[in-house]
Amino acid sequence: MTDQSTRLLIHGASGRMGRALLRLAAQDPRLTVVAAVSARGEPIAEAGDCPVLPSSRMDQAPAYDVAIDFSLPEAFNGVLEQCLARRSALVSGTTGLADRQRAALDAAAARIPVLWAANFSLGVAVLAELVRQAAAALPGWDADVVEAHHVHKKDAPSGTALHLGAAVEAGRGRGPHYASLRAGDIVGEHTVQLSGPGERLELVHRATNRDIFARGALEAALRLAGRGPGRCDLGRLLLDREPA
Repeated sequence: MTDQSTRLLIHGASGRMGRALLRLAAQDPRLTVVAAVSARGEPIAEAGDCPVLPSSRMDQAPAYDVAIDFSLPEAFNGVLEQCLARRSALVSGTTGLADRQRAALDAAAARIPVLWAANFSLGVAVLAELVRQAAAALPGWDADVVEAHHVHKKDAPSGTALHLGAAVEAGRGRGPHYASLRAGDIVGEHTVQLSGPGERLELVHRATNRDIFARGALEAALRLAGRGPGRCDLGRLLLDREPA
């Protein structure tokens, strides 16, 4: 990358994450949001002077280096198609994707840099590695992943819970049981519980502010910009000392 700021398109800009991304990107001199995209293109206070486009007119957005997508599965195909058409990188945190959409993301990685993650918290990236190690050390214990989110979250188990479950399976060869709670305005809580005779081990992550996810996604976008095609791993990307 040059010394110029990284140009972003925010997709799903009217949602909670989209608004946080717009607000925090405006405070970072390394970033310039060139367009915000929502389903209907309604005004968004956090967008400031940035143009807000409806998803039907996303192809009219100015040039961008990276699109950050926090939308819904039904809107995901459109932003992926636009990134392929523009040869722009894609960072996505949209959960609940269908198998065919995951396959499309894999195929897109042959042409553009892509990163999908269920959770953009640095703490969760570290937690997943701790879970893998614990599950490998205690293969005979029962394993459960318990997650809680706000009442508006649609998918259950959450994408992060499934990610942690995959870490359990990677450690001991089989996955955990899942339990989900939807209540109030909980930002996100995940507990991986390993239970053996007479004792229990709990590994917990609690998010109290949605900004942690937005900051992680923005940092991922900075590090993804300018890379060659391929799928990137969030943990490796965020835990590197310097942006690529």
